[in-house]
Amino acid sequence: MIRSMTAFASGERATPWGTLGCELRSVNHRFLEVGVRLHDELRSLEPMLRERIASRIARGKLDLTLRLRSPEGTNGLQLDPTRLRELSELAIDMAARFPGLHTDFTQLLQFPGVLQAQTTDAAALQEQALVLLDEVLDEFVASREREGGKLATVIIERVDAIARIATEVRALMPTIRTGQRLKLETRLSELSQPIEPGRLEQELVLWLQKLDVEEELDRLESHVSEARRVLKLKEAVGRRLDFLLQEFNREANTLGSKSVDARSSAAAVELKVLIDQVREQIQNIE
Repeated sequence: MIRSMTAFASGERATPWGTLGCELRSVNHRFLEVGVRLHDELRSLEPMLRERIASRIARGKLDLTLRLRSPEGTNGLQLDPTRLRELSELAIDMAARFPGLHTDFTQLLQFPGVLQAQTTDAAALQEQALVLLDEVLDEFVASREREGGKLATVIIERVDAIARIATEVRALMPTIRTGQRLKLETRLSELSQPIEPGRLEQELVLWLQKLDVEEELDRLESHVSEARRVLKLKEAVGRRLDFLLQEFNREANTLGSKSVDARSSAAAVELKVLIDQVREQIQNIE
């Protein structure tokens, strides 16, 4: 399945300690590079998060964000009313004894035990975070595959066009060789010194061999078959297709350099245009 390297997915999950939020986005990259931003309670999970991502994603520059939002109406702190009442009674008692004594409410809050951070079950929270990551990864991979399907359609259209051009050039070659043979024979007949028939035939054979592109067309058709096969694989194929495009380009360049006919020259140019269009799409494939 062809996958794009550009995608975005997000999700949320309610927990007793707040709402977990996860975002995963990616852009093109030669290798897999993962950037991670985590809530403090989840920092110990980073190696495991990276491992889970790497088990499902082969290439791309990914950014993962995991945050924890406190439950609505709370700030994550708990007030101990018993402790606060005891301190209040003590303050009132002390104020009666010392009229000039002033007690500030904020100072009472700073007294040990009055305000306590909400306790979190770290293991359970981390388990919930991993479940959320798996859900977001499912959506993320599905998004990559949907976009990859569109890219594959474009690539297949171009590869089919390359195959048609190769077939057309192969069909033209007998006519081109005949025309070149007649042209060369005409030029040689105009020479002031006659040429032996055996030497003439030898020169014709050497000249036509230089124009022969059967091997290039055979290799081009072989590359087309390989591209179609690779596009059906259920693994990351971006690098393999990129290498294959280099081979396509080599054959197109050779066809252009051997061309002595306007039709085959135009075909070589069109091949290079199609190959460049495929390369542009492949840059975004995992």
